[in-house]
Amino acid sequence: MTYDERLQNVSILGAAGKMGSGILLLTAIEMVDLSLKPENKDNTYVLNAIDISTKALTGLVEYLRVQVRKLAEKKINDLRKIYHHQNDLIENGEIIDQYIFDTLKIVRPVTTIESAYHSYLVFEAASEDESLKIKLLSQIDTNNPNKPWYFTNTSSIPIHVIDERAKLDGRILGFHFYNPPAIQKLVELIITEKTEKDLIEFANNYAKSLRKIIVPANDIAGFIGNGHFMRDILFAVSEVERLSTHYTKVESIYMINKITQDLLIRPMGIFQLVDYVGVDVCQFIMKVMQGYLTGQVIQSDLLDEMMNLGVKGGQNSDGSQKNGILQYERGKIIGIFDMKNQEYTPIVELQSKCDDKLGVLPTKLQPWKSVISDKNKELTLTEYFNELNGMDTLGADLAKNFSINSKNIGLKLISDGVAHSEDDVNKVLLTGFFHAYGPINNYL
Repeated sequence: MTYDERLQNVSILGAAGKMGSGILLLTAIEMVDLSLKPENKDNTYVLNAIDISTKALTGLVEYLRVQVRKLAEKKINDLRKIYHHQNDLIENGEIIDQYIFDTLKIVRPVTTIESAYHSYLVFEAASEDESLKIKLLSQIDTNNPNKPWYFTNTSSIPIHVIDERAKLDGRILGFHFYNPPAIQKLVELIITEKTEKDLIEFANNYAKSLRKIIVPANDIAGFIGNGHFMRDILFAVSEVERLSTHYTKVESIYMINKITQDLLIRPMGIFQLVDYVGVDVCQFIMKVMQGYLTGQVIQSDLLDEMMNLGVKGGQNSDGSQKNGILQYERGKIIGIFDMKNQEYTPIVELQSKCDDKLGVLPTKLQPWKSVISDKNKELTLTEYFNELNGMDTLGADLAKNFSINSKNIGLKLISDGVAHSEDDVNKVLLTGFFHAYGPINNYL
């Protein structure tokens, strides 16, 4: 079966979710572009958008309409060439409308998993629940005579476990998109010893067509991205506990979140990132990893306490941030959750005291946005960390400890056989987490 043939009937499970909708958009564009090739004019392309929520699927169609329009506007010159034979399409607006129509014509929003019984390719973007994933894929494979290939978007569950328990015989691989899939360039590709070679070749071709950057990861729970991120969280929590012997818990959370964003030059502080992903999601990923990694403690009392108090974070349907460990207003952090009083302490009550305790900022410190666009970034970072290394403020000490620990996490991912190289670890953190520099470096 050729690449084009494989993409003639595709299903996406969890299509209306945060990850599934992005995967659906990317795949719909890839399929409609294939369908518009002259050699494919007689072929039928079907993309089943499968989700349990009818309401969510209705919103998904509108999301696709808006996003496809944006993409069509960007490639209008290419579309004019594609539709040149249609004399009734003259204005750009007419061509764009036709492209939207052709894309949505391919997509079939459905709530029934039976729609996947005829697909050649199935993307699984269901909840990060091992039993659910196995149940869904096993059901499809039992009833699908086409021996389909499966791409699972799991960010933590070992692929061989899903393969063996769903009895897929090597017809599955991990294709971990980063959020949001339509924007993020990174994909972690995870294969097993049984993964079919043709499937791996197809996955690489699909990623290339989508202009994604593939980083291979070995089939060990958490892979590279979450393998690093979860351990980064655990270190942050341990630092909060250490600081809490001298400061209040909310003050300690404020300080660690601040230094991980400002002094480590990251787009978000560590606890803001936890909220963005979801406290519940992070806790669940840790539980998955803990179940497969012996001799390691992948568990956080802080996250467990937050969950017990109903503090979950995550995003609203419009993409705005929900309150979690931190409180937000129009995307800005305005408070920190006090577990003792079970209410948010306003930042204004903490900032002055905590900033004084952290000490003066390095003179060569620049904001994350400035650093990532700096043509002399390497020199800028070297000079900055040289200054930071010579400082003995609380903030500098916390930042240095965090940076060194982050590097050690990365090195351990290599020694444990999760990542193939330092470059792969750095690429995941640079591309998938938008860090200004990789954790494995010689700045300190």
